[in-house]
This record gives sequence, structure tokens and C-alpha cells, in this order.
Amino acid sequence: MTNRDTQAAWEYHDATKHSPWSVGTNGHWLDWSNRPKAFKIYPTLDPIRLDSPVAGTEVPALRAVADTSSTSVIDSVPDLKNLAQLLYFSAGVIRKADYPGIEQYFRAASCTGALYEVELYVVCGGLNGLSEGVYQFGVGDFSLRCLRHGDFRSVLLRASGNNPAVARAPVTIVCTGTYWRNAWKYQARTYRHFGWDNGTILANMLAMASALALPAQVTCGFVDIDVNKLLDLDTEREVAFSMVPLGSVSDAPPPYREEVSRLNLETVPLSASEVQYPAMGLMHQASSLRTADEVGAWRGGMPIAHKPHPLGELVSLGPLSDDEVSTEAIERAIRRRGSTRQFARVPVTLEQFSTLLDRATRGIPADFLDPAGSQLNELYLIVNAVDGIEPGSYIYHRDDQKLELLKRGDFRREAAHLGLDQQLPGDASVAVFFLAELAPILERFGNRAYRLVQLEAGIIGGKLYLAAYAQRLGASGLTFFDDEVIEFFSPHAAGKSAIFLMAIGKSVKGRR
Repeated sequence: MTNRDTQAAWEYHDATKHSPWSVGTNGHWLDWSNRPKAFKIYPTLDPIRLDSPVAGTEVPALRAVADTSSTSVIDSVPDLKNLAQLLYFSAGVIRKADYPGIEQYFRAASCTGALYEVELYVVCGGLNGLSEGVYQFGVGDFSLRCLRHGDFRSVLLRASGNNPAVARAPVTIVCTGTYWRNAWKYQARTYRHFGWDNGTILANMLAMASALALPAQVTCGFVDIDVNKLLDLDTEREVAFSMVPLGSVSDAPPPYREEVSRLNLETVPLSASEVQYPAMGLMHQASSLRTADEVGAWRGGMPIAHKPHPLGELVSLGPLSDDEVSTEAIERAIRRRGSTRQFARVPVTLEQFSTLLDRATRGIPADFLDPAGSQLNELYLIVNAVDGIEPGSYIYHRDDQKLELLKRGDFRREAAHLGLDQQLPGDASVAVFFLAELAPILERFGNRAYRLVQLEAGIIGGKLYLAAYAQRLGASGLTFFDDEVIEFFSPHAAGKSAIFLMAIGKSVKGRR
């Protein structure tokens, strides 16, 4: 099956929808004795220890989150210290907690079930403090392990269909998804989570790249088999999902003309046994790109969606300027960030709400978002408690910074139900639902579009996390009853698909 046979995406999407019936009849249970290990471990490779970041950039979090720049002056090259900062504040262990029989590591970006199935790899030329090579980021001991010695950047350049950002980058970070580490709990729906969980990491990474004045681009167009082979991945278990070229130099990487050989490096098994969910592998194969020419034709030029003229009452938002908001540095906001476990039923201010929406949706530098500032997902909201805004359901018109009222009313009970009968979105000040019109996006990008809408939602969700915590608010990402979300927001949302859900408000813990 090729990327253009989009029936594969529809079949996976429909098969992994949540409904009260599917959740109620699912007999899946968690075998804690078979829980996957928290880290990927190469027992035969020596670690290159990284220094934990001490000094910060002091760049304000809200400014870093909002930055959409993907260009910079030539010769913007990170050194090993910068690389350590990027890795730590994107996916490093920020804190840990001991529970009966379990040691839980919490990382810089949120992840479904705190299972952290996304791995990071570094492909670089020679940097100050680090030789050219291909490295795996060892989260558990904050180190790098060299998989290949040499400059392999041209392999990524060919795989990306000669993407100019990859050509200029002295270093590219490749993100992969490990099926079983997340499927242990979430089964076949894990492939959606690849996008969400990779996206929250990329939100942190883009903010840190901005703070370090490094150009960055989210890159999803590449020949899958070539990138997977370069990283020596067992694709039955782990697959490349996205790349981020970082920095800028004037010279293209030297050509690498040899065949990239398989290494078959030993890794420690995640569990005593793994359960296979074939739907995920089929979805990944169906959304794979197979040649550099196919990648070049695939990249950019997203469809411009027709936006109907607002029919409902409009509410103007008033985001604060950079001079009016907190100057807390991005690193401090990331260190404090977590997933709120209980919201207080109290309002947030109109300025806080307006500012976090504004900063999170200014745009993402990505090879699939062309023209710049384009967005695949639309934000529908249930407003429970925002000063100056009547409770009800809304859609956000980001170009005009206005909300369009769809229905008036107290919908706390409905928000909780739509969020898989969890109280968080009902107690939150606002529940933000990400919806996408999949048909034209699949028509343009093929099955790979399904990766894109999930990833973009995760990035914007990650930006909402950071913008909320920078203003001393709380946030939490959630799952949902797919079709009931569309039904609730219809007729306006008719024909769209539910992609992600964020709840935002003031945490009970924070108020205490």
C-alpha cells in the first residue's frame, strides 16, 4: 500500500476511536510485572556523559514559545553545551518519584501515561566538544552513545529530498516512536500518541532553539527506510517519526557515498514479552515515503481551507504584550511544568487566556506548513470560567484573535464526559479541543497527513502547556470520545475529526 492510498488512514482512525461502548467493553488490563523499561539501553556502548545545564538563557518563556523563526545568520552552530541544553529541556529527566514497586521518572515534556515512548538521536558534523557521528540520547544517565562514527548528514539530506534546512544544519535531531512502551497501556491507539508525545517534546525543543538563537524546522518529509537504517532501528518495534535540523552553516555536508550498513546493536529488551498491535505497523507502512523524488513532491503547499464567515456572536481577545507578561525564563517554566491532576473551579483572567492562545498559535516552522503560519487543526473550546467571557462553546479565529460563540451554557458536565468521563476538563477553566478536516489534508499529503495532524496538535498542545505554566496556570492533555466531540460542536464541526484535547486552568495544588 502506498502513501496515496488514503483508505488506510481512515481505517486506522475509525478503528481506534473511543466511544463509551468501546471503552466499557475493552477488557484490557495493565500487567505491571511486564511494564516496559523506562529507557532504551545499549549495554555494549560506552556513554559520553553530558553536563547537566546550570546556567540558563534567561529568555522569557512566552517569547520563546511564540517565536516562529526558522532562519538565522549563517554559522549558527551549537556546541556540546547547547546540545545538552536542548536535549535536557526537551526530553530529559526533570524529577522522579518513588511509588510502591515502581520508580517513576518525569521528563521535561508531557507524555501519555508518563510512558515516554519517544527516543531522540543526534546526527551531526563535528561540533565543539563532540566528534561527527550518529548518537543516541541516553535519557537515564544523561549521555550520548555513538552508533556510527563519521559525518552522515548527507544521508539525511538525500532522505529529505534535499530539504534546504537539512542541507544547512550542522546537527539534526531525529525523533522515533517505540510501539510497545506506549501500547502496553494504550494498545493500537498508540500511533496517535506518537504525534501527541513527539509534539510536546518538539514544543520544548523549538522554544529552547529560539532561546539559543538557533534556526530550527520540524521536518516530516523523509524516506523512512533510509532514516530507520541510519539509526539501526528494529522497525518492528521502533520507527523514525520526525526530524529537527538545527543551526545553520554555509557549506552543504560532504557526500557519503557508501551503503549504510546494518549494525544490529544489542539493546536490553523492554519487557519479558511484547504484545503486537498490527494496526500501528500497517498505519506506519501506509504513511511511509519511499523515494527522494516522492519526498520532494510531497513537501509544502498545503491546501488552503475555506473558512466560513462567522455567524455567531464574536468575543474579542486581548493578549498581553511581551512587556506586560512574566519574564520567567523558558528553562524555569519547563522545570515547573507538569500535568495538572486536579483543577480548582475558579476563573482565569481574560488576559491570561488570550495570551496563552496567542502565544501557542502564532505558527510552527515546519516543512509541511506552507505558507508560513498555516495550521491544520482548528481550536474548539468549552469555556467554563474565564473572566469576561460567557460560559459556552466557541471556535477560535486566530487570525482575528476572536472567539465565535456556538452555544451558550454551562457545559462542565459535557466537557467531563467528552474527556473520557474524566473530571479534569469539567473542572478546568477551559477545555480546548483540536479538530481537523481530514479529507482535504489527506488528499494533499496522503496517509502521512495523519502523522502531521497529530504532531501539530501535540506541538500546539505543548506550547499551551508552557504558556500556561509561564503564567502560573496548570494544564493537562487528555483523550476523548471521538464522535461525541464532533456531535457536541456540530453543526459547525460536521465533517471534521477530533484529534486532541487540552484542559487549562488553576490547579488545586497551586492554590494551596
